[in-house]
Amino acid sequence: MALSQPRKEAHRKVRKGKNEGTASRCNYVAFGDWGLMSLDNERVNGRQIEAARQAITRYVKRGGKIWIRIFPHTPVTKKPLDVKMGSGKGEPQYHVAKVKAGTVMFEIADVTEEQAKEALRLASHKLPVRCKIVKREEL
Repeated sequence: MALSQPRKEAHRKVRKGKNEGTASRCNYVAFGDWGLMSLDNERVNGRQIEAARQAITRYVKRGGKIWIRIFPHTPVTKKPLDVKMGSGKGEPQYHVAKVKAGTVMFEIADVTEEQAKEALRLASHKLPVRCKIVKREEL
């Protein structure tokens, strides 16, 4: 699977903005039996999401079902090296998902409890946020 990024964008470059507070949406396990919940506010890029997805898939040996609840919509720009201050904003380099505390990022079903916990633990190591493994009934 290729790196996640939007097919179309309304605006090529956007401002950073704030990423504060707790999640008011995507804050419960909706599809699977187990979920991986963020405990921090952070930007997660497409490569990190893909790495976590691969870690889950490899551990469950293509068994069970996996849902990815976050998508990198926001472009991040960067200026080239050795460019002086000024002369505008840089070009978009990659896309990020703005993840708030309490967001369920991945869900898994049709696997045993031990498999689900270990797969989500492995995925959490690939992400830049502290994570908690949650069960559907807990929320």
